Amino acid sequence: MNQAEHAAQMTQRFRDLVEESGDTLPTQHYDQLRLIIEAGLDTSLVEAMDKVTDKLTKIAHEIKNEVSFFD
Repeated sequence: MNQAEHAAQMTQRFRDLVEESGDTLPTQHYDQLRLIIEAGLDTSLVEAMDKVTDKLTKIAHEIKNEVSFFD
């Protein structure tokens, strides 16, 4: 599932909770909530990818140093 789908499902769950309590909100508020959730998910994904990139860069440097030792 991608971030947009997940954000839509989370927003729908929130909408269900609001409506179960007898309240309502304008549709544009739910649309804004979906965008906020999606942006948060995107940010988390980018941060996780940055950590992986840092680890791979460190491993690449270690390998390069080990290879140069045998040259």
